[in-house]
Amino acid sequence: MVSNAIPGWVRRPRDAGSNILLTTLLALAALGAACGKGSAKGDSPQGMPAVAVKIEVAHAVPVSDTTEYVAMLKSRDSAVIMPQVEGYITQIHVHSGDHVSPGTPLMQIDASKQEATVRSQEDTHAAKRADVEYARQQYERANGLYNAGVVSKQELDQAKSALDNTQAQLRALEAQVSEQKVQLRYFRVVSSTSGIVGDIPVRVGDRVTNTTVLTTVDKPGNLEVYVYVPIERSGQLKMNLPIQVVDGAGNMIADSRISFISPQVDTTTQTILVKATVTNNKDRLRTAQAIRARVVWGTRQGTVVPVLAVSRIGGQYFAFVADEQNGKLVAHQKPLRLGEMVNNDYVVLDGIKSGDKVIVSGTQFLIDGAAVTAQAGS
Repeated sequence: MVSNAIPGWVRRPRDAGSNILLTTLLALAALGAACGKGSAKGDSPQGMPAVAVKIEVAHAVPVSDTTEYVAMLKSRDSAVIMPQVEGYITQIHVHSGDHVSPGTPLMQIDASKQEATVRSQEDTHAAKRADVEYARQQYERANGLYNAGVVSKQELDQAKSALDNTQAQLRALEAQVSEQKVQLRYFRVVSSTSGIVGDIPVRVGDRVTNTTVLTTVDKPGNLEVYVYVPIERSGQLKMNLPIQVVDGAGNMIADSRISFISPQVDTTTQTILVKATVTNNKDRLRTAQAIRARVVWGTRQGTVVPVLAVSRIGGQYFAFVADEQNGKLVAHQKPLRLGEMVNNDYVVLDGIKSGDKVIVSGTQFLIDGAAVTAQAGS
């Protein structure tokens, strides 16, 4: 008779598998309990320990509302020397950098043709003086004969008319001679003011016209900054508005205030010209120098964060903020819209508000949602 009972050697493998499954479940439960204990001690939900970071609180400071423009510096005491006549340069009396005073000879233009013209005019003038003297003698003779009753009144009037005509011609010649002599002086180019001779682009032998720039004479002193402001901001322009001249790094070189606002708009650029006088401290600025001018429109309260807290990814700026969740600090990455720099801080236009806890160190080890702890002194 065959028994239906299952042999013991068949039941034993089934009992061993149950033991293995039970052991696995107990191990997983122990691991979960261990993770729970770790989270209770401040570890992140992923099981990673909290990152120690330095935290600073974002705060609001007075921030200037400014706009930078490319501007031009021009000298208030600069003279551009151009000839008043045409001709060839025969002599250059000065060098670039020489100090000159009004009337100092700068250059000589060939005046041989003009000198010949003056001599010809003087000879004609001398001949005309002789004609005037002869006409005067004729008039005096006719006047004497008329008084003696020898000649008629008509002959006396004719002599008087001849004398008047020659005198008028003499005066016209005298004016021409004077004009040609004045013209002759223009061939000797002199300084119209005192200052320092600038670059001399011409050379002996060059032919110049009355549109050729021979050199410049600059007087050290104040400069004027020419700023072209877009017409969209014309409503904010006003006299005495602060203007700052800054270098490439944004550091202020000189400051001033608007002293002139053009009443007209440049039709080509649709801008408005404003000027401000700038003191040239230590000769750091030069005439005709292109610079950056910062117009200060006003002052407002703005939130600032340290530069070290800001990172740039794909053209977008970010910063980590420590938010408190269930009594713990969690790092959250915030996109930022930044303004200008104030000392070592960025002005935040959007993304962080005053009072937020900004993480300024250890950001390279953070991901969004990571647990953090504040270092001592934060």
